[in-house]
Amino acid sequence: MSIVPSFFGGRRSSILDPFSMDIWDPFKDFPFSSSSDASRETSALVNTRVDWKETPEAHVFKADLPGIKKEEVKVEVEDGMILQISGEKNVEKEDKNDTWHRVERSSGKFTRRFRLPENSKMDQVKASMENGVLTITIPKEEIKKPDVKPIQITG
Repeated sequence: MSIVPSFFGGRRSSILDPFSMDIWDPFKDFPFSSSSDASRETSALVNTRVDWKETPEAHVFKADLPGIKKEEVKVEVEDGMILQISGEKNVEKEDKNDTWHRVERSSGKFTRRFRLPENSKMDQVKASMENGVLTITIPKEEIKKPDVKPIQITG
């Protein structure tokens, strides 16, 4: 859970979230390119919104990926504890006779990474995509309570 409240719509920010590994490019809106290859590669859809909730049974991630087919998205587990969601939204083909008045929809590559807690069952990850929303479910291991045996005190 993030410790930083959001000022926009009640969503939590991931700026200081220790589990979020987003790549932030402070120069992404400037007319010149950034020096970082990773941030340049992911800046196109870095605004891909992902919700992460923890239920008693699982960690559930939901990512809005409008206009992207499930074949264009990869869900991977790195080093046993890092969930990576990546993909690419292709640019619409331009016709030389078209006059564009506004281009607001983003295209390009994106990557989102999340470090998962120790209680995640990474061998049971499930992903599905419906109506442009990717849902990833990672079951949690049951936390075993320590076996406590009372000892009688004699005296």
